[in-house]
Amino acid sequence: MAAPERDPLQPQDLSGIVGHRLLYTYVNGWQYEMYVKNSTTIDYHVHSGLVGGRRVKDQEVDLVCLADDVYKISWNEPTGTCVVVNVLPNSRVVHGTIFFPRWIQLNGSSIALFQNEHLEEMRSLRDAGPTYPIEVLPNFAQMTLIEHVGENNEDVIPTSGPASPRGPEA
Repeated sequence: MAAPERDPLQPQDLSGIVGHRLLYTYVNGWQYEMYVKNSTTIDYHVHSGLVGGRRVKDQEVDLVCLADDVYKISWNEPTGTCVVVNVLPNSRVVHGTIFFPRWIQLNGSSIALFQNEHLEEMRSLRDAGPTYPIEVLPNFAQMTLIEHVGENNEDVIPTSGPASPRGPEA
C-alpha cells in the first residue's frame, strides 16, 4: 500500500510540536532539552553526553509532520554535525540520529558551550577536521517532559545557567 501523498505546497499542521519544550533521555543516558521555537527554528541544551553543556539558540531546521503525531526535525550545524530527530509526542518517544564529524568524536568538550557566541570558532574547528569517518549515533529516547510554552519565547533555553533541567519530570 502506497503512502498517502502530501502536497508540499499546502501548509502542515505543526501545532502538536511548535511552541513545545521537550526533555528526553536517550537509551545511552544522554539527556537533551529542545524547544521548538517556531516552524523553522529550535533552541536546545545538551544536559549530558559527549557534548554535555552545549547550548544553541535559533538553529534553523526543517520541520515536517510525517503523520498524525509524528514529526521530523532535521538540521546541519556550523560544526559539521547533522541531526535528524523524530518526535512522537503522544507516545513520549523520540528517535534521534546524530552524525558527528570525527573531530567532535575526538574532542566533544570543544563544542560544549553557548555556540552562538562562538560561530567562527565552530566553523574553523570544522574546517580543520578531521571530518571523516563520520560517527553515526542512532538512539531511541524517552520523553520525560513535554510542555507548551508558546512560540518565540526567548526564556525557554537560557544561554547560561544550571546544567540541570528546569521543571517537573512528568
